[in-house]
Amino acid sequence: MSERTHPFRRDRWSSTEWTRRRVLGIGGTLGLATAGGLALAGTMAHRPASTGNQLRSAVPLPEPYTVPLPIPPVLKPVSTSGGTDRYEITQRETTAEILPGIRTKLWTYNGVFPGPTIDSRRGRPATVTHRNELPVPTVVHLHGGRTPAASDGYPTDLVLPHDWPTPAAHDHQHPNQGQSQSQQHQHAGAHPMADPRAVTSRGTRDYAFPLDQRATMLWYHDHRMDFTAPAIWRGLAGLHVVRDDTEDALGLPRGERELPLVIADRAFAADGSLTYPSLDPSLRERPGVKGPYAAGVLGDVVLVNGAPWPIHEVDAVRYRLRLLNASNARHYEFQVVTDDGRRLDLVQVGADQGLLAAPVTHTTLPVAPAERYDVVIDFAGLPTGSRVRLINRLGTGRTREVMAFRVARRARDESHIPKRLSNDLPTWRRSEATAVRDFAFRAGEKEHGRSWVIGGRAFDPARTDVRTRLGAVEVWRFVADVHHPVHLHLVGFRVLSRGGRAPLPHDAGLKDTISLRPGESAEIITRFDGYRGRYLFHCHNAEHEDMGMMANLEIT
Repeated sequence: MSERTHPFRRDRWSSTEWTRRRVLGIGGTLGLATAGGLALAGTMAHRPASTGNQLRSAVPLPEPYTVPLPIPPVLKPVSTSGGTDRYEITQRETTAEILPGIRTKLWTYNGVFPGPTIDSRRGRPATVTHRNELPVPTVVHLHGGRTPAASDGYPTDLVLPHDWPTPAAHDHQHPNQGQSQSQQHQHAGAHPMADPRAVTSRGTRDYAFPLDQRATMLWYHDHRMDFTAPAIWRGLAGLHVVRDDTEDALGLPRGERELPLVIADRAFAADGSLTYPSLDPSLRERPGVKGPYAAGVLGDVVLVNGAPWPIHEVDAVRYRLRLLNASNARHYEFQVVTDDGRRLDLVQVGADQGLLAAPVTHTTLPVAPAERYDVVIDFAGLPTGSRVRLINRLGTGRTREVMAFRVARRARDESHIPKRLSNDLPTWRRSEATAVRDFAFRAGEKEHGRSWVIGGRAFDPARTDVRTRLGAVEVWRFVADVHHPVHLHLVGFRVLSRGGRAPLPHDAGLKDTISLRPGESAEIITRFDGYRGRYLFHCHNAEHEDMGMMANLEIT
């Protein structure tokens, strides 16, 4: 399959042409009032899944499966008093050996890529103090977190470097930052939109996470307005795992047999640095990427936990793989195969927002940017010395390879996969919905570097796009032109349908990101509970997000 499936072409996709020929054909300005309209959109879904244009590395690359798999370090709290775990993370530039023998400059959390993993218990609050020692402002979003708005990482709630010029605006004091000056933020040199509600701090910021949510694997990453994509690309991403007693009692593989796998693609320049097509490589003023990459930036090196095509030694037992697609735009379709062609099952036990009701067995598993899948692989029965590869069926050449496992020894296995995993999944029904909303995710007019839109409008932090009440149940209906992974902040949701038909097997459980295929429609249902305030929903193709494909959600 081509790595350049849907490059953004202004000569092919003007917003007028798209609206007339596609969106109106699907259901007007997305007034998809009938299942028939949704089904019509679904007929366009059978198209290649990758979106974007691929960069080519200019440095010699290692052979796959020659580098050992690293495991991100677990961060220790600096304090556990008062029933709250307190952590400190410094965002700083460093160099690391990603490709063997070559040093690469990175932006990191605590000097490591991926960042350190925070391991928490459900219902035990955590406070993470982030110190920004990078040359640009940052924002931290706990993706999938059930988080109060003040700590959700709104894109204009910036942590400014100490030497960053003071915005010309009124002062606002952040409640957690008595030592710092906070101001209304307006992007210097980016676009003329100001955000009167932005709260910035200088140097540090405390993010408070109640963690009153189902056990699952979350991830944290930079979420600065207009510059999320290059910041993640440079290394600002890490894991946050939430555990509870219910999950612990299931008997799933654990300890060294539970592997967090942060999967991301990158490309490298001749000097070993990360290459990325920013219009402003300093990431200080002008947002966006060069034209050929506006549909998404793909790399030609697949990294797992920061290592290129690694290999990991395993026992001949079950392993729990906690998969995160941390790529900016690359989609994967995972398959596990032995060198002699045998396929191993991927037994899914969890989704974005925690355990499924019951296991779902896959032979292939599509994973879009920001999605997490919790799967179990059983290496029992394979001969000692066997090699098992995790491959990407959407890739070509080296991007078809992801990582490998080497079965090293026989071992005792006391783990198992229960037939029933959880009984706490929400049972929202359509009849409970107080609103049904429609959203079109598509290419739009290019203005101020913004060329991807939701409902015909690029993101404006000062505009409220959706207003709902705390506790409301709603059905949202999406349709996409090309491939868009749609993420809702604060809440999880259930997938009701795709193209007017039943959800797909990988839609099981409670999710916070849904992958829309080209021309596809889908329906989700959710309850907006937890906290009041301003949140977001957006495409998690990071380049689309930076170029306007976000919208505001106000919960009152």
